[in-house]
Amino acid sequence: MADKAKKEEVQVEDTASQNEVATKPQKEVSLKESNPEKFLEEFNWHNYEEGIDPIDDGKLEEFEKLVADNFVDTLDDEVVEGEVVYITDRDAIIDINAKSEGVVSLNEFRYNPDLKVGDKVEVLIDVREDSTGQLILSHRKARTIKAWDRVNAAHDEGTIVNGYVKCRTKGGMIVDVFGIEAFLPGSQIDVKPIRDYDVYVGKTMEFKVVKINHEFKNVVVSHKALIEADIEEQKKEIIGQLEKGQVLEGVVKNITSYGVFVDLGGVDGLVHITDLSWSRINHPNEIVELDQKLNVVILDFDEDKTRIQLGLKQLNPHPWEALGEELKVGDKVKGKVVVIADYGAFIEVAEGVEGLIHVSEMSWSTHLRSAQDFVNVGDEVEAVILTMDKEERKMSLGIKQMTPDPWTDITTKYPVGSRHKGIVRNFTNFGVFVELEEGIDGLIYISDLSWTKKIKHPSEFTNIGDELEVVVLELDVEGRKLSLGHKQTEENPWDKYEAEFAVGTKHTATIDEVVDKGATIKFNDDIVAFVPSRHLEKEDGSMLKKGDEAEFQIIEFNKEFKKVVASHMVIHKEEEAKIVKEAVKKQTAADAEAKPTLGDANSALQALKDKMDGKK
Repeated sequence: MADKAKKEEVQVEDTASQNEVATKPQKEVSLKESNPEKFLEEFNWHNYEEGIDPIDDGKLEEFEKLVADNFVDTLDDEVVEGEVVYITDRDAIIDINAKSEGVVSLNEFRYNPDLKVGDKVEVLIDVREDSTGQLILSHRKARTIKAWDRVNAAHDEGTIVNGYVKCRTKGGMIVDVFGIEAFLPGSQIDVKPIRDYDVYVGKTMEFKVVKINHEFKNVVVSHKALIEADIEEQKKEIIGQLEKGQVLEGVVKNITSYGVFVDLGGVDGLVHITDLSWSRINHPNEIVELDQKLNVVILDFDEDKTRIQLGLKQLNPHPWEALGEELKVGDKVKGKVVVIADYGAFIEVAEGVEGLIHVSEMSWSTHLRSAQDFVNVGDEVEAVILTMDKEERKMSLGIKQMTPDPWTDITTKYPVGSRHKGIVRNFTNFGVFVELEEGIDGLIYISDLSWTKKIKHPSEFTNIGDELEVVVLELDVEGRKLSLGHKQTEENPWDKYEAEFAVGTKHTATIDEVVDKGATIKFNDDIVAFVPSRHLEKEDGSMLKKGDEAEFQIIEFNKEFKKVVASHMVIHKEEEAKIVKEAVKKQTAADAEAKPTLGDANSALQALKDKMDGKK
């Protein structure tokens, strides 16, 4: 209808123009005046009610061109740039050159609390028209679309990005960067150790993208890297001025079991635990605490000056320098046991001044034991200075020197031949060490343990801790050696056995054991005799067996080597010889009475000889 009215109006105007050319100018007559009925019939009542006036084609084309040049084509999936024109309590009004401004919730700008009017932002059309006809935009969705491009660019170019710390997570924090949830490790928050992670939640901070995992879409950011970059500049300035022996003020940054890290204003140095105090300490927290300000001296640094060794105790003179000249070898000193080792104990005789008591200087006993058998950490002890070297700062001490040396009157207390009681302290393969008193030990050789027993090892005869009665056999004062004997406390039973078991004596006994070359018989607890195999033969020619009781004759006795040899065979052989001798005597008497001939006598003697030789 509007187009039709428009055309008619144009036609009217054209007709009027033609009339002007043909005739003189006349007053323009409208369709309303010339033909009221037709005007009413064709009148566009809709345009009239809407207030739309007829516009010519030229103006329409001009309007369409202006719209194309100045307004964007608001597609739903296209990211466009807009300008913040107004900010309310809840929303930001964004002009995207559309027919109307759009609205974005301020919640989407939490990462950018400095948002202000005039800022350029990227948005995506979320709702073209809501229930009120309002254009709803989304900055968050636009950021998500562009996020990975921006994150990759920030990583490649090393640019700084803003991020909003959303919450804590295991090992660090979750940070919103361009709408992507990135991981901020706890170690990358600050150059200093973090004690409370919660203080960072809800903060907007600057970060550097340090790692991207495209496969799993993971992003790692660091705030520490930015701090380190600033510190690096400070570091170069500080390092350039470092000199050995220079005293600087620092702050305790970290405490470990092996030392203390001190922040010198951008440069960290280590004070080793041994450089904290001249006195011995167990842990650095006995001397310093976190965030404590203190002065330290530069001891050393490497060529790059990246590792700086600091000292705290060096600010004070060494305690050895404060030792008086009156302290000398032989003086008695008191101190506290600070360390115990296998080889001895360290005694602090003054602050920072220690002496070593070797375990051999703790007792006059020659049997070295552990230092813990004599002292404990924290004990107060008195000792004698044995050696002292102030240049080397070394001192050796002794405890045993506080008591008299027991060897000084050893000849009076333990003369040769004297009897004593002692405690078995140790075994060797060749004997037993017996302690007569603290510092006085003697050795009993294995051959001096028993007169009668054959001992292969001392443990067969006695035990550690047993009490033994001993006799002093030899004494070497210079060599501090004492030779003892145990068997000498009793009479040698072999002296009486020498007569009791003399060669030729006869004894009744039982075969105890049968061995390869004979058998053994036990006459008593001390005397065990050996019987060779051929001497086990009985009168009927058979051999004695284990458990058989018989009479034996001693054929060998050696007191020195405790050796006894016996024989059963000689018993019946001796009886047989005695019978032959008696027979010869009787035969001789009978022959004298009968006065036999010489031939008869010879025959009789031959018969007896044959019998003795075992001939039938």
